[in-house]
Amino acid sequence: MRPPSFFGTLVLCGRVVATTSNPSVVDTKNNVTYKGLNRNGVEAFLNVPYGQDTSGANRFKPPRAFVPKSGSTINAQTYGPACPQPLGEGLPPLTLSNVTEISEDCLNLNIIRPTNVTTEDRLPVLVYIYGGGFWTGQNSELVTQPDGMILESVENGLPIIHVAMNYRLGVWGFAKSDALNSEGSENAALRDQRLAIEWVRDNIQNFGGDPSKITISGQSSGGLAVGMQIMAFGGSKPAPFQRGICESQALEPGITGNFTINAMQAVVDYVGCNTTALHSPETVECLRGLSMETLEAAEEATHGDDIAHNIGDIWLPTVDGDFLPLAPSQLIAEHKFANVDVMMGWCQDDVALFTDTSITTPAETQSFLSSYLPSLSTSNLNALLSLYPSTSFTATPSLSAEFHRTARIFRDILMVCEPVYYGAALAAAGNSVYLYEWNQTILDPILAYLNEAPADLGVIHTSEFAYVFGNISHWDTAGYPFAPTPADYALVSRGSRSWSTFASLGVPGTEDTDTFQGFGTSFRKGGDGGKNASFSVFVAGGPEEGFSPVDGDGARKVVREQLLRERCGVINSEGFVRELGF
Repeated sequence: MRPPSFFGTLVLCGRVVATTSNPSVVDTKNNVTYKGLNRNGVEAFLNVPYGQDTSGANRFKPPRAFVPKSGSTINAQTYGPACPQPLGEGLPPLTLSNVTEISEDCLNLNIIRPTNVTTEDRLPVLVYIYGGGFWTGQNSELVTQPDGMILESVENGLPIIHVAMNYRLGVWGFAKSDALNSEGSENAALRDQRLAIEWVRDNIQNFGGDPSKITISGQSSGGLAVGMQIMAFGGSKPAPFQRGICESQALEPGITGNFTINAMQAVVDYVGCNTTALHSPETVECLRGLSMETLEAAEEATHGDDIAHNIGDIWLPTVDGDFLPLAPSQLIAEHKFANVDVMMGWCQDDVALFTDTSITTPAETQSFLSSYLPSLSTSNLNALLSLYPSTSFTATPSLSAEFHRTARIFRDILMVCEPVYYGAALAAAGNSVYLYEWNQTILDPILAYLNEAPADLGVIHTSEFAYVFGNISHWDTAGYPFAPTPADYALVSRGSRSWSTFASLGVPGTEDTDTFQGFGTSFRKGGDGGKNASFSVFVAGGPEEGFSPVDGDGARKVVREQLLRERCGVINSEGFVRELGF
């Protein structure tokens, strides 16, 4: 018998429930009430504080947990402020929301769940960490709003709860000096993220979540953040999560390099705080005495090409002897990480948007890569270039073959081979690792429209958002070209449900659901860490969707042509890793 079809009902776990009034959650342990709102067929609790104000004397310091007053009511119906960053428009169409309000009192969460969940439901939880080069980002960004994902998970029969955090960025989150290290104040952003995940572990049951089924997920620098959270404290402390998803990054070159300390020096010099020495306590005290506006203006003014030699990402995690006790490559080699199952992947043309489109000659390719990787020796750079002969790449209407060569090398170094390196080690330690390549997009015509010229960049960074967050209609705005095909709408269902299925079951698909089919593990568990071994990748979307070895019999053409086993074997070799600086 079908349930009643009156407005505002939902069948969840066999119960028919009404959704006419705004939701309310009571934390009986602390006697606190959270008042949320209904929107788009889901329930939202916005601007839920997890950390205290980080201004003044607390600037750069590890976050302190927010403890609500007993008997208080938290109005969770409007978004909270973003953490300090440049105001205004981001990088459309990768972002669609402007940053309009910033504050150092910004450590807040948004919790989105199906309607009328109760504490008995104990739904799996997906905690999202936004990207933006550790320079920009906010949990109110439209392109990563999860309402569609929640609805898709309900339709899939495996409903989840989604939580998105704000955390400190730039100098606010990655300030570095000996004085800060001595007080345990480096990697503040990563510590914010950890506190947010711990808040979810300790409080999500009040919202109907299961603290024993937490998946952390992030894209771009958010994916790097997930990679850092997995290796936090060298795996010596229990992780407050069980699974991880790294989209378009899990590691990054330069973490052991000089980008961040050079950026710190530039900010300190700009504001005149270098009165004794960069690493002195007096310099930290001076920085803490500045207004938010003054410090933000300083980091924006010093974020130029003379500092950002690695194409933008200069505020990076620091090996601080605590949160990150050793270089990431050493932690990986020594298996000093949390044992969690992971899904890691990249987009087919991931960093094409960040590659110089004027490149037309091999000399320009070499110059671009030398700038991106200043510590790479000439011999290793030449070895790298030889892996990608110019003749293997083809020009497109507006972009040269040499551009596509450069973009592929750049992609493999940053987005592909590092997840392979990390994933192989996780698998060798006995964890399930699922690698994917996203191969479908609706962004190319929008980029062409924005640039007023053909873009033909391919499946770029963030292309998966329109699908895995369950709603491509967000891009039907601002006059952008918007003509999704039936294949796009079908991928919305498959992609989104695969993400939420991984959060629910630890696998990205099942035979009886509309999820990615045949998506198996990419490495043999307990193997040799992937050294000289083949591995497999799931092609998500596009004409060749499916699971594929990277070479040999059965390899799909789109995967086989990338020579990932050979190329990543060199990029992930000991000498390369040392010079790449992670």
